[in-house]
Amino acid sequence: MDAKNKSFPVSWDQFHRDSRALAWRLTEEGPFESMVAITRGGLVPAAIVARELNIRTVETVCVQSYQHKNQGDLTVLKSISEKVLRGKGKVLIIDDLVDTGATARVVRAMLPSAHFATVYAKPLGRELVDTFVTEVSQDTWIYFPWDLEVAYAPPIHGGDD
Repeated sequence: MDAKNKSFPVSWDQFHRDSRALAWRLTEEGPFESMVAITRGGLVPAAIVARELNIRTVETVCVQSYQHKNQGDLTVLKSISEKVLRGKGKVLIIDDLVDTGATARVVRAMLPSAHFATVYAKPLGRELVDTFVTEVSQDTWIYFPWDLEVAYAPPIHGGDD
Protein backbone atom coordinates (compact mmCIF):
# COMPACT_ATOMS: atom_id res chain seq x y z
CA MET A 1 0.00 0.00 0.00
CA ASP A 2 1.28 3.47 -0.90
CA ALA A 3 2.35 5.54 2.12
CA LYS A 4 -0.18 8.26 1.16
CA ASN A 5 -3.07 5.80 1.11
CA LYS A 6 -5.14 4.97 4.15
CA SER A 7 -6.38 1.52 5.07
CA PHE A 8 -10.00 0.92 6.16
CA PRO A 9 -10.52 -2.76 7.06
CA VAL A 10 -14.17 -3.76 7.44
CA SER A 11 -15.18 -6.84 9.47
CA TRP A 12 -18.16 -9.04 8.64
CA ASP A 13 -20.01 -7.64 11.67
CA GLN A 14 -19.36 -4.05 10.62
CA PHE A 15 -20.35 -4.71 7.02
CA HIS A 16 -23.59 -6.35 8.17
CA ARG A 17 -24.38 -3.37 10.44
CA ASP A 18 -23.59 -0.89 7.67
CA SER A 19 -25.72 -2.82 5.15
CA ARG A 20 -28.64 -2.85 7.61
CA ALA A 21 -28.14 0.90 8.13
CA LEU A 22 -28.39 1.29 4.36
CA ALA A 23 -31.68 -0.64 4.41
CA TRP A 24 -33.01 1.69 7.12
CA ARG A 25 -32.16 4.71 4.97
CA LEU A 26 -33.88 3.12 1.98
CA THR A 27 -37.20 2.50 3.76
CA GLU A 28 -38.32 6.05 2.88
CA GLU A 29 -37.42 5.55 -0.80
CA GLY A 30 -39.40 2.36 -1.51
CA PRO A 31 -41.22 0.25 -2.02
CA PHE A 32 -39.02 -1.30 -4.68
CA GLU A 33 -40.31 -3.77 -7.26
CA SER A 34 -36.86 -5.18 -7.91
CA MET A 35 -33.20 -4.83 -7.09
CA VAL A 36 -30.07 -4.99 -9.22
CA ALA A 37 -26.87 -6.01 -7.45
CA ILE A 38 -23.61 -4.99 -9.09
CA THR A 39 -21.37 -8.04 -8.89
CA ARG A 40 -19.39 -9.02 -7.13
CA GLY A 41 -19.15 -6.48 -4.33
CA GLY A 42 -22.86 -5.65 -4.36
CA LEU A 43 -23.99 -9.24 -3.76
CA VAL A 44 -23.55 -9.25 0.02
CA PRO A 45 -25.25 -5.91 0.76
CA ALA A 46 -27.96 -6.81 -1.78
CA ALA A 47 -28.81 -9.98 0.14
CA ILE A 48 -29.05 -8.04 3.40
CA VAL A 49 -31.06 -5.15 1.96
CA ALA A 50 -33.38 -7.50 0.03
CA ARG A 51 -34.16 -9.35 3.26
CA GLU A 52 -34.73 -6.17 5.26
CA LEU A 53 -36.93 -4.51 2.63
CA ASN A 54 -38.67 -7.72 1.47
CA ILE A 55 -37.49 -7.39 -2.14
CA ARG A 56 -38.00 -10.73 -3.91
CA THR A 57 -36.81 -9.94 -7.44
CA VAL A 58 -33.03 -9.62 -7.27
CA GLU A 59 -31.13 -9.30 -10.55
CA THR A 60 -27.43 -8.89 -11.19
CA VAL A 61 -25.34 -6.83 -13.55
CA CYS A 62 -21.76 -8.01 -13.89
CA VAL A 63 -19.23 -5.26 -14.49
CA GLN A 64 -15.53 -5.91 -14.22
CA SER A 65 -13.33 -2.93 -13.44
CA TYR A 66 -10.79 -3.87 -10.79
CA GLN A 67 -7.86 -6.23 -11.13
CA HIS A 68 -6.88 -6.42 -7.43
CA LYS A 69 -6.00 -2.75 -6.69
CA ASN A 70 -5.73 -1.46 -10.25
CA GLN A 71 -8.83 -0.03 -11.86
CA GLY A 72 -8.81 -0.84 -15.54
CA ASP A 73 -11.16 -0.75 -18.48
CA LEU A 74 -14.79 -1.56 -17.75
CA THR A 75 -16.34 -4.67 -19.22
CA VAL A 76 -20.02 -5.57 -18.89
CA LEU A 77 -19.91 -9.34 -18.48
CA LYS A 78 -23.68 -9.73 -17.94
CA SER A 79 -26.36 -7.14 -18.54
CA ILE A 80 -29.64 -6.61 -16.68
CA SER A 81 -32.61 -8.77 -17.68
CA GLU A 82 -35.26 -7.31 -19.96
CA LYS A 83 -37.90 -8.01 -17.30
CA VAL A 84 -36.20 -5.63 -14.87
CA LEU A 85 -35.23 -3.10 -17.54
CA ARG A 86 -38.83 -2.88 -18.75
CA GLY A 87 -40.52 -3.24 -15.35
CA LYS A 88 -43.09 -0.70 -14.20
CA GLY A 89 -42.10 -0.39 -10.53
CA LYS A 90 -39.20 1.27 -8.76
CA VAL A 91 -35.78 -0.40 -9.13
CA LEU A 92 -33.00 -0.30 -6.55
CA ILE A 93 -29.36 -0.64 -7.61
CA ILE A 94 -26.98 -1.84 -4.87
CA ASP A 95 -23.19 -1.92 -4.69
CA ASP A 96 -20.68 -2.11 -1.87
CA LEU A 97 -18.78 1.01 -2.89
CA VAL A 98 -18.76 3.89 -5.34
CA ASP A 99 -15.12 4.87 -5.93
CA THR A 100 -14.33 6.87 -9.06
CA GLY A 101 -17.87 6.45 -10.37
CA ALA A 102 -16.85 4.56 -13.52
CA THR A 103 -18.96 1.47 -12.77
CA ALA A 104 -21.82 3.59 -11.43
CA ARG A 105 -21.96 5.60 -14.66
CA VAL A 106 -22.24 2.45 -16.78
CA VAL A 107 -25.00 0.94 -14.65
CA ARG A 108 -26.82 4.26 -14.17
CA ALA A 109 -26.99 4.58 -17.97
CA MET A 110 -28.76 1.19 -18.12
CA LEU A 111 -31.38 2.25 -15.52
CA PRO A 112 -31.37 6.06 -15.36
CA SER A 113 -34.48 6.33 -13.16
CA ALA A 114 -33.42 3.68 -10.62
CA HIS A 115 -32.48 4.54 -7.04
CA PHE A 116 -28.74 3.90 -6.63
CA ALA A 117 -27.42 2.96 -3.18
CA THR A 118 -24.01 1.95 -1.87
CA VAL A 119 -22.70 1.11 1.56
CA TYR A 120 -19.57 3.24 1.15
CA ALA A 121 -18.85 6.26 -1.06
CA LYS A 122 -15.73 8.14 -2.09
CA PRO A 123 -15.86 11.80 -3.21
CA LEU A 124 -15.26 11.19 -6.94
CA GLY A 125 -18.31 8.92 -7.22
CA ARG A 126 -20.55 10.20 -4.45
CA GLU A 127 -22.73 12.38 -6.69
CA LEU A 128 -23.71 9.30 -8.72
CA VAL A 129 -25.45 7.56 -5.82
CA ASP A 130 -28.69 8.57 -4.17
CA THR A 131 -28.11 6.90 -0.81
CA PHE A 132 -25.00 5.71 1.05
CA VAL A 133 -23.97 5.06 4.65
CA THR A 134 -20.34 6.10 5.07
CA GLU A 135 -18.07 8.40 3.08
CA VAL A 136 -14.33 7.74 3.07
CA SER A 137 -11.58 9.83 1.51
CA GLN A 138 -10.52 9.11 -2.06
CA ASP A 139 -7.08 7.91 -0.89
CA THR A 140 -8.59 5.27 1.43
CA TRP A 141 -8.47 1.62 0.38
CA ILE A 142 -11.39 -0.33 1.83
CA TYR A 143 -10.56 -3.92 2.70
CA PHE A 144 -13.84 -5.83 2.59
CA PRO A 145 -14.30 -8.88 4.83
CA TRP A 146 -14.17 -11.28 1.88
CA ASP A 147 -10.69 -9.91 1.05
CA LEU A 148 -9.23 -10.40 4.55
CA GLU A 149 -7.77 -13.09 6.73
CA VAL A 150 -6.52 -12.86 10.28
CA ALA A 151 -2.91 -11.62 10.31
CA TYR A 152 -0.54 -9.36 12.24
CA ALA A 153 -1.19 -5.63 11.72
CA PRO A 154 1.86 -3.36 12.07
CA PRO A 155 1.40 -0.17 14.12
CA ILE A 156 0.40 2.99 12.26
CA HIS A 157 3.52 4.84 13.41
CA GLY A 158 5.65 2.37 11.43
CA GLY A 159 8.12 1.61 14.22
CA ASP A 160 8.74 -1.55 16.19
CA ASP A 161 6.40 -2.53 19.00
